[in-house]
Amino acid sequence: MVVLGGMLGTALRAQLEGAFAAPAGEWPWVTFVINLVGSFVLGALLEVLSRTGADAGWRRAVRIGLGTGVIGGFTTYSTFIVETALLVRDGHAGTGAVYAVVSLVLGLLSATTGFVVGAAVTPATTSSPAARTTPTEPRDRAEGER
Repeated sequence: MVVLGGMLGTALRAQLEGAFAAPAGEWPWVTFVINLVGSFVLGALLEVLSRTGADAGWRRAVRIGLGTGVIGGFTTYSTFIVETALLVRDGHAGTGAVYAVVSLVLGLLSATTGFVVGAAVTPATTSSPAARTTPTEPRDRAEGER
């Protein structure tokens, strides 16, 4: 399942990279957008799955096939690193440094946004790990207690 999903995700990424490749020395927009979209989708997917129950059965199959396979094949850490190194090597160190930092920061924000959106659209079931978290707000107190 991972292999088939990975093949699909990789093929989609390759098509996008081929159709919209940036010239040498310019910001690698295709990889940048692919990684941000993939981070968001993976965050949302994992949050939805964790809120609907245990990581077993169909949820595990979806996580492995779609999350690890398709999204893992679609996104690309290795291309991000190679593109950063090529920017630096070709005399665009500033662009390479900004690309690296912005990619990592926005990737984290994209994944976090995915978690938030996944939580907003999926109520936690009583059997899900998300439903068993400790509340962050203090419990109601009787009048006069501090």
